[in-house]
Parts: sequence; C-alpha cells; structure tokens
Amino acid sequence: MGHLVIAVDGPAGAGKSTVAKRLAKRLGLGFMDTGAMYRALTLKALRRGTKLEDAEALVALAHETAIDLVDEAGRPLKVLLDGEDVSDAIRTPEVTNNTFYIARTPGVRAVMVEWQRRMGEKQSLVGDGRDLGTVVFPNAAFKFYLDADFDVRCQRRIDELRAKGVAVDEAALKRDLAERDHADFTRKVGPLKKAEDAIIIDSTNMTIDDVVEALVQHIHKQK
Repeated sequence: MGHLVIAVDGPAGAGKSTVAKRLAKRLGLGFMDTGAMYRALTLKALRRGTKLEDAEALVALAHETAIDLVDEAGRPLKVLLDGEDVSDAIRTPEVTNNTFYIARTPGVRAVMVEWQRRMGEKQSLVGDGRDLGTVVFPNAAFKFYLDADFDVRCQRRIDELRAKGVAVDEAALKRDLAERDHADFTRKVGPLKKAEDAIIIDSTNMTIDDVVEALVQHIHKQK
C-alpha cells in the first residue's frame, strides 16, 4: 500500500483508540495513540507538582520530556515516559480529568504535533486523536471521524473502568465527560472538529468489529 497515514478522530468514549489499534493490526501498520502522549505529559506534571494553569511551565516540561510509543507485534502498546513504562499509570481518573490543561496549551501542542509528524514520516501508521485529520496530518491518505451518542460513550467509559477494577461514580463520570467534550470542542488550539474530507462513522449501534470492518471497506474502496 506504500507509505500510508490513516487518521481517526472523535470525542472521548467513541471507541476510536480501540478501533485505530485494531485497524492498524488488521492492515499491518504502526499504531499512534496521541491521547496517551498527552496523558503521559499530564502524569509527569502531576508528579512534579507543576501548576497546570502555568502554560510556560508546561511548555518547559514538554521540552525536557521524552515520550515513546513502543508498538510490538502481538503486545499492547507500551507508553514510555522518560524511559518508564507508564501504560497503566496514565489511565487513572486523575490523569484523565487533567489532560485538557495540557491539550489546550499552544506551546505544548506544538511540541506534540512535531513529535507526531515525525512518527508519521518514519512509518505507515494509524493514529487516533482529536485533530489528526485537521492539524497533524491534513494530507493523510484516509481520515475518519468516529462518533457515538453521549450516553453510549459514557457507558463505554464506565464499562472500561469497571473492567479494570476501578470504582466508578456514574454521575461524576458523566459530568466529567460533558466537561471534556466542551473543552475539546471549544479550545482555541487544535479543537475537536471533523475534517471536511473525513468519513463520518456513527458507532452508537455498532460493535468494535463492525466499525473496523466499515473502515477497512472504505479504505479498500478508495485505494
């Protein structure tokens, strides 16, 4: 298929990370979880006690940080923060609820976008995020926007956390997701929006396998 970049964007809980991961495996491509990169830097800021409202401090932190995504065949994506495996540590509610501070900071996003573009130049990949098709890879070969009803997205996130043994306050989670949606759609830098040439997939009544199959069919159709 030659050098190929496939962008999968969408709101939290739409299933884009799982879909992008499975699509990459199906096509034999690398997988780039951009959300994991923002989470990793958020984790470091929280550990350091960096003020999340201090944009200058966050940018400085980004410049002194090394984040690597290790995608080995047959194994879950490994997220390395300055050489430490933080794949599980970045999935806590505390990190989730504070990542928007990192994502809304222009200087930090500039650093992240540079890292992500380098990854896309080095290898063919499937990436998921909020602005891959609009900002990071505007010339991606394929752009998908994965969406789902709000209540369905909430339930998916609840099920995901409970499967990991995390106690969930459903009302609080719904509030957090609504706030996250608002932050994603309204932030000034890299807001969540559909690329004009993106293929929109509503996954509300679809299984993960259904969505992956739909994306594969679109790709084969346009090849």
